[in-house]
Amino acid sequence: MSLLEAGLAMLEKAGTEALDAPGPEEAMHALARGCFDLLGDREAHLRPGALKEGERQFFVAGTFFVLPDRRYHMLVGSLGFPPEQRRLMVPIDGGHPGWVYANRSKLLLENTDEHGTFRQYLKTSRMGSTIFAPIMWEGAFHGQLIMAAQARHTMRPVDLSIIVAASRIAAGCWMAKGGPAWLAANADPADAYRVDREGVDSKG
Repeated sequence: MSLLEAGLAMLEKAGTEALDAPGPEEAMHALARGCFDLLGDREAHLRPGALKEGERQFFVAGTFFVLPDRRYHMLVGSLGFPPEQRRLMVPIDGGHPGWVYANRSKLLLENTDEHGTFRQYLKTSRMGSTIFAPIMWEGAFHGQLIMAAQARHTMRPVDLSIIVAASRIAAGCWMAKGGPAWLAANADPADAYRVDREGVDSKG
């Protein structure tokens, strides 16, 4: 089975799980899980230079949604993030999530070392390869579906295409399940983990 065929099967399964989910966060988690389990070159870490000394290959996925006051993106339905970053808050103009928000555009960073503006927001380590897909509804930007890996060149154009398709399903599920109202009610959680624009490293 080709990756595109596997991607279609994943979208069918994860999309069904998202539609059947009891709420908006569970729906986003179902779609993020589908991407997390499938996307990315699973042998990328074996290539010379893909990992630096002390690094190991691992993946994260989830969605970031723009809070009503438009000051932060809040992490929703994530996989692979440290438990204390369950409600990671990234400034609205921070790093590449901020770029995706400003440009309303998908984005692939095959090797983050080649992008000087890349910022580390994951507490545990800097990711080497990442993809972003906007979650839009009737022209309005609500959030983004993201996935990242430690090894450089893990994410490829085909992975971006599949996550973009997943983000379209995410938009419909988010709106159908009352995502905006849920977000407004959960916009200032007790377990918020805020970072500044420069990221985790600037916090020491």
